[in-house]
Amino acid sequence: MAFFIDLNCDLGESYFEKKIGNDREILPYITSCNIACGMHGGDPLTIQNTIDLALKHGVNIGAHPSYPDLDNFGRKPMSLSEEELKACLRFQIGAIREMTRLKGGKIRHVKPHGALYNAAADSFQVSKVIVDVIKEFDSSLILLGMANSEMEIVAKQFDVPFVSEVFADRNYTNNGKLVPRDHENSIVNSESQVLHRCLKIVKENIIISEDNKELSLSGKSICIHGDTDNALHLVKTLDSGFQINGIKIQSF
Repeated sequence: MAFFIDLNCDLGESYFEKKIGNDREILPYITSCNIACGMHGGDPLTIQNTIDLALKHGVNIGAHPSYPDLDNFGRKPMSLSEEELKACLRFQIGAIREMTRLKGGKIRHVKPHGALYNAAADSFQVSKVIVDVIKEFDSSLILLGMANSEMEIVAKQFDVPFVSEVFADRNYTNNGKLVPRDHENSIVNSESQVLHRCLKIVKENIIISEDNKELSLSGKSICIHGDTDNALHLVKTLDSGFQINGIKIQSF
């Protein structure tokens, strides 16, 4: 039996003197990237350079919009009106879409970032706002979002293509949610543990929870966060581990 999986990473998140991640080294190992849009990270030159590198390596480009929250890297919950959130999304998706077009490329997907991602996973209303804005741009744009979430429900209801993702470097609760980042065990950074978890995801559609319980969870894309300290080592481990186990890394 052949196994295929997309490997995505959140990139372009450096902001002027605040350097985050290792985009240049990570890009050759992944098939999709989610590029910060300036509201949690991503200064204009960083965004442009990340687009250039993604196009060079044939990596899917996606917009990675967030709440307007540079101070907290987009990871603090915010309460915005529907119109303000739509304006933030239009601004961010539009920037990545147009900068990519000017370089001869085309964005493939949209993936919310941080607190906005978590809000959309739990809220029909927030997901609906995101889906509405995606359809304003291009109804063929894919929403990349959490498996078994409100994002998946809303995308399917309103005819926006959806790709489900699971996280290699984040722990899950026993009910299939992400362990909050302020909890001590929220991040998984052991290379061997990440590989073991991802092999279970791809081959068995199972994720291991924080209490070592097996949860049914099907994903077409696996995410490594670009700001995880050893992100480069994790993607290299997955690349070699997948090859050994007959899994092809392939974009959606």
